[in-house]
Amino acid sequence: MTDTGLPSRPETPRAVSLGEHGGKTPHGSDPGSRGRTTIADGVVAKIAGMAARDVPGVHSMRGGFARGMGAMRERMPGAGGKSVTSGVKVEVGEVQTAVDLEIVVEYRVSIIEVAGDVRENVIAAIERMTGLEVVEVNIAVGDVHVPDEDEEQPERRLE
Repeated sequence: MTDTGLPSRPETPRAVSLGEHGGKTPHGSDPGSRGRTTIADGVVAKIAGMAARDVPGVHSMRGGFARGMGAMRERMPGAGGKSVTSGVKVEVGEVQTAVDLEIVVEYRVSIIEVAGDVRENVIAAIERMTGLEVVEVNIAVGDVHVPDEDEEQPERRLE
């Protein structure tokens, strides 16, 4: 064995990005090293709101006073109707996010089971769509929807 006098260096593997170009990017570098992707809080909030609403047993988002005000706003022409992010608050960092939800559950469902299903669905949706790690999903059940609440009072007309 011949000593060249040069210090030995351990070989460092080159990062090869897999992609749609035969397993490598055209220039052999990781596409993530060519720019930055940021995800707005509103994007994560919408994903969380949609994922929570998809769970059986969730009647709606929000509760109490906010629910009443939202119902009035939905009936007003031009007021914007339902918001996907109602009852959702998020904190988004560079690689992690935390979610707070306020939900209204249907009468007769197991609140614990619904909350668990909501938590699981929200985490899966956010992590799949954004790549962010969800560190917590806090759920506040603000109300229980009773079927009698759907019966609307007849509208009064001014004469």
